[in-house]
Amino acid sequence: MLKIVNCFLVVALYAISSLPLHAQTNGEKFVDDLISKMTLEEKIGQMNQYTGFFDPTGPAPKNGNSAEQYEQIKNGMVGSMLNVKTVKDIRAIQKLAVENSRLGIPLIFGFDVIHGHKIMGPIPLGESASWDLEAIEKAASYAAKEASAVGINWTFAPMVDVSRDARWGRVMEGAGEDAFLGSKIAVARVKGFQGDDLSSPYTIAACAKHFAGYGFAEGGKDYNRAEVSMNTLYNVILPPFKAASDAGVMTFMNGFQDINGVPVTGSSFLQRDILKGEWGFEGFVVSDWGSIGEMQNHGYAKDQKTAAMYGVNAGSDMDMMAYAYINHLKDLVLSGKVDESKLDDAVKRILLVKYKLGLFDDPYLYCNEEREKMMANDQATIDGVHDMAKKSIVLLKNENKLLPLKDSYSKIALIGQLAEDKNSPLGNWRLGATDDTAISVLEAMKERYGDNLQYERGVTVFSGPENFPSELQINTEDRSGIKEAVELAKNSEIVIVVAGEHGYNSGEGRSRSNIKIPGLQQEMLKEIMAVNKNVILVVTNGRPLDLSWEDANIPTIVEAWQLGTMAGPAIADVLQGKYVPSGKLPVSFPRSVGQVPLYYNYQATGRGDVKDEVFWSHYGDIESNTPLYPFGYGLSYTTFEYNNLQVMKTDKGVKVSVNVKNTGAFDGEEVVQLYIKDHYASLIRPVQELKSFEKVMIKKGEQKVVEFVLTDKHLGFYNAQGKFIVEPGAFDVMVGGNSRDVLKDRFELD
Repeated sequence: MLKIVNCFLVVALYAISSLPLHAQTNGEKFVDDLISKMTLEEKIGQMNQYTGFFDPTGPAPKNGNSAEQYEQIKNGMVGSMLNVKTVKDIRAIQKLAVENSRLGIPLIFGFDVIHGHKIMGPIPLGESASWDLEAIEKAASYAAKEASAVGINWTFAPMVDVSRDARWGRVMEGAGEDAFLGSKIAVARVKGFQGDDLSSPYTIAACAKHFAGYGFAEGGKDYNRAEVSMNTLYNVILPPFKAASDAGVMTFMNGFQDINGVPVTGSSFLQRDILKGEWGFEGFVVSDWGSIGEMQNHGYAKDQKTAAMYGVNAGSDMDMMAYAYINHLKDLVLSGKVDESKLDDAVKRILLVKYKLGLFDDPYLYCNEEREKMMANDQATIDGVHDMAKKSIVLLKNENKLLPLKDSYSKIALIGQLAEDKNSPLGNWRLGATDDTAISVLEAMKERYGDNLQYERGVTVFSGPENFPSELQINTEDRSGIKEAVELAKNSEIVIVVAGEHGYNSGEGRSRSNIKIPGLQQEMLKEIMAVNKNVILVVTNGRPLDLSWEDANIPTIVEAWQLGTMAGPAIADVLQGKYVPSGKLPVSFPRSVGQVPLYYNYQATGRGDVKDEVFWSHYGDIESNTPLYPFGYGLSYTTFEYNNLQVMKTDKGVKVSVNVKNTGAFDGEEVVQLYIKDHYASLIRPVQELKSFEKVMIKKGEQKVVEFVLTDKHLGFYNAQGKFIVEPGAFDVMVGGNSRDVLKDRFELD
């Protein structure tokens, strides 16, 4: 059968092999029929993934790995490619597979579309600060639309790892420290990427990662081991993954680390017992880059062949760049060490995802060069990331109401290398983006304030190559530029300093033992504060930082993360007052790195609240156990008053209502947060747990009644065997604008 695709004929070899057409049958039957025609080698090929390794539009490589892999694609020995990112290249590689291999099975093309593709939104931690699930879902849909236009049909996102350690570089890639908020955001991002119709060329398959426990790397050091209890595993780590699975995520990715002594890539408990067993997950599991082979480095597998055996038997369906399956699975099956039924299960899962993507109907579904051109600098995407960036900003402090900026200012100082930088705001994990394409704070503010705004770079923060994966060099010696910055501050009415981390100070492999603002930036801030007290600090970062000195000395602090392509305009919107900040922290900010790991939903000790002179649970060298800025915290240009908390047991659950009044001078959005505390249970429960929230717009002077209903799913927990249980007892209900400042009531559950 001939099928016209994008104005040229594709002769699919389905007719030669008498395979049924997608449109004429259902996915299960189609895939089962296809597997019945596959050789052992072709099955193994579907489980093999390579990164882009040659110019697919040029001459065929003649020697080396590239030549071997080129022939493997033609012979059906590759199931997926990653890091190929143009329609031209993807079409050429897809053509090699479908028009040369015996069965014409299409490839699936993966890419790290983490917070946008070319047009970047805020880093995921920043997006999470919006607490706006609808906006987060839209942001993922924009990213999917843009990525799919260049031929990509699978993203390695969302990362749903809960993390409590600000030192860990990949905290920037997740939704923060809370399992409930993380679960809601996981669902929103899966829905955004995958949409309602996965066969649409505007959607892409999502991937929940890293299954499981990667965010609990010991010491916050990337790739490190994780040691967690079953209580923590079931109640903190697994819920966002379960939510993603229930939302229909197509794929999972395992991780680099071990958990409780077993590399997760080789964990049957996680992948077969829980994911594919208890949860009934029907998609496939891909390893992380080389993680199957790395089981040798862990000291778990004696060689690559053993690692391949462990991986496939444990349920890792696709090998990303370890070459373990392609090199060893045939021998393992023929020797009886791996049952071929394990391969059949893995291949069926992989082929069903390809089927649902519509690739068997049209292998070139995502290969439309006209659409690729049209989506370049798409205005709807730009507007979408701008909106997301505004909503991600968190106002941490605003003494003397320095913000929003007064219209009367005629001498505004803007200071800081990060104010002019057009690369750092793109953040980490922006492999499809072009360097220096963010709109800087300087550009946006200059456009709005003209000659009323003067700029000085101040101290150099970073130097050296700004490209992944090179390490940035942080300046700790050269103080040139500080004098000029101080002089400008001295002669200005208001000073805006943009300081913090570069986008490549966080991300994979970029853990930090010191989480203060790096380099000489704090030294410059001290000198500026000595000559002008009207300072607004805009912090750009990819992790919670220790801002204890800044909080004690600087009147106004804005948490601006790395906000992507439209970072400058979004920050200018907030500073100018065109947008009233509404973001809330998805992570606690520590007073000292010594408090880390730090999280609001800790478990009480026997002496946690008994403030004896010495013998109670605390650090003797800091003033408080509490965070500097608590989970859920964020100010507005207006103020909100909570009152009349009502808790009532009904047939449908526990009804909770609260009055929230806007008592300030601006219309604004407030994230109303509901927490509970289970006072006694068969397992110690946290002192506080987020169980619901609602983001509401309240006009100045207006009062709204916000209602919640708590049911068994909110009041129960998982025991150490993974069974969800609900126990009678006393429960506190806490409602407020953050985890610290709450109204409280109590009820009894029979």
